[in-house]
Amino acid sequence: MKPNHPIQPIVEVVATSLDSCIAAAQGGAKRIELCAALSTAGITPNSALLRAVKQAVDLPVAVMIRPREGDFIYNAAEVALMEAEMEMCREAGADAFVLGVLDEKGEIDQKLLAHFMRRANGLPLVFHRAFDLTADLGASLETLIDHGCVRVLTSGGAATGNAGKHALFALAEQSAGRIEVMPGGGLREESFEEVLHPLIHQYHLSGRAEVRSPFQAALFDMNRMETQADIIARVVEKVESYFNRSHN
Repeated sequence: MKPNHPIQPIVEVVATSLDSCIAAAQGGAKRIELCAALSTAGITPNSALLRAVKQAVDLPVAVMIRPREGDFIYNAAEVALMEAEMEMCREAGADAFVLGVLDEKGEIDQKLLAHFMRRANGLPLVFHRAFDLTADLGASLETLIDHGCVRVLTSGGAATGNAGKHALFALAEQSAGRIEVMPGGGLREESFEEVLHPLIHQYHLSGRAEVRSPFQAALFDMNRMETQADIIARVVEKVESYFNRSHN
């Protein structure tokens, strides 16, 4: 028997600039993940950007909490910095926190995850693709559920969500609605249908394309990558059409 009110799918856009956040909203995204340095898997954005985004778009903003590039094993000083970043972002209007913490064995650092869950103080906590580095994704999923994470961003342990789609589907079936499994990692408009699944209701991409600067310099690359509203709109249409068909 089909539910009277099927779950509405969510397309989340990961963005690093105000322009990209505005484009995501114009394209029909339902949520933004805000970070800096996306080319290195993201670090914590500054609070001024977060405030500007919250003023410019009427969308929930999940904020990356990551104090540096590199691995996801953090010392005491870095933990203290992450705590300060969480408070900074909370005051600037964050709607959720996105982080990942591993131990030296490459497994989820449960003690530290529990600590950050307490520090979130009621805001939702999302575990990012550090999850994909763990040896047993199924066991790691149960750990996240036990600790109260609301969703996990994952490529199914592969380099991209498309490559890991079968693991993604298995995780979605395992989750049984206890946590949202959100595919991400190199998802592209042209192959987005490959990761659509009736048990997966949230999807994550950047939808970026190169924006060329009118000014070119020999010493620096003046071009940049920004989310494009038309790309997001086409992906949103694909996702919504898929779920409309699956409920008819």
